[in-house]
Amino acid sequence: MPRLHWVGTGLSTRPGLRRLIENGHDVVVWNRTPAKALAALEGLSADVRAFDPDAFAVALQPGDIAVSMLPGDWHVTIAQACLAAGAHFVSSSYISPEMQALNAAFRDQGLVSINEVGLDPGIDHLMAHWLVSDYRASGVHDPANEITFRSYCGGLPKIPNPFRYKFSWSPLGVLKALRSPSRSLKDFEDFNVTRPWDSLTRYDAPLPAPESFEVYPNRDSLPFIAEYDFDPDWRLRTFVRGTLRLEGWAEAWDDLFREIEGLSGPEGETRLQEMSETLLQQHQFDDGEADRVVMCVELRADRAGVPVYHKTYVMDAHGDDRGSAMARLVSVTVSLAVESVLEGEIAPGVSAAPPDLRLVDRWLSVVAKQAQHLEIVDNLDQA
Repeated sequence: MPRLHWVGTGLSTRPGLRRLIENGHDVVVWNRTPAKALAALEGLSADVRAFDPDAFAVALQPGDIAVSMLPGDWHVTIAQACLAAGAHFVSSSYISPEMQALNAAFRDQGLVSINEVGLDPGIDHLMAHWLVSDYRASGVHDPANEITFRSYCGGLPKIPNPFRYKFSWSPLGVLKALRSPSRSLKDFEDFNVTRPWDSLTRYDAPLPAPESFEVYPNRDSLPFIAEYDFDPDWRLRTFVRGTLRLEGWAEAWDDLFREIEGLSGPEGETRLQEMSETLLQQHQFDDGEADRVVMCVELRADRAGVPVYHKTYVMDAHGDDRGSAMARLVSVTVSLAVESVLEGEIAPGVSAAPPDLRLVDRWLSVVAKQAQHLEIVDNLDQA
């Protein structure tokens, strides 16, 4: 029986880890502090070990699966240990160029490295694959149509606060993301933005109680045009993957934006770390405080200015007695990927969340139980 090696037991990892143990899998839990791993298990029995890269590499056996829930700079190291041992690899993180470079090695050994199987990236990919497939089968699919695609996700406080945000882990990643440029499509042309606050717009989410959010593009959206199997001859008016925030967020963060914009070099990095520590002290989720996750993935096709297809996959989840929404949605989706690797349902090589509709439907049916609301809205019916 293959053994699962789950590395890292931070706050976003626990529900998925517990699910795998409860489903009867043989799991070894690795963490720098074993006592914290035991606390995360909440009484469940598992083999808990102190994480050491060398000991971990020795423990891997052919056919095992390693799940890295550590920071992204660890993933390639763990993936390389998997290759050396003949084991598979799973992570929720974006596929880095260094991870992509391992594709041939994983494929040639018949091993899987599946990534981008958390919340965002992860669940958003599944929704996008479903929408593209549904559009193709809709009867209105036509290369002459103008296509609009939007994918927005945000982690929020369930009860809004004056800061319009709260942190469930180190704010440093959020601050660095605010310094990163983005690339998307707008009005049929490349839309490049240096800072997110320069491209803030409003998005009306089709939730049961309609709600408006502030949104901005992040990272480079354009590689996902091919990832989501858009035809090369589709006329793309808009294609954007971005971040969703509560209304009033930009105003509340204005002073932070101004300071971030002026930072550079080693001194700037040091200041970012200081800001991160202060923000975590001031705006961290309190024990037991409910978070919220909202995700909207939308595909629209217009013909001669008239919408002929327009659907949005909408999810709204919040923390409850099962834990935080963020932890459930990230780690349970990771656990689904692990089980699909065990079942031989993922092709060898380095890949992201699968486009196979059998898996998409099955995974989303489990995700639906982790959210308070998940539906496909036909916006044409709402018009």
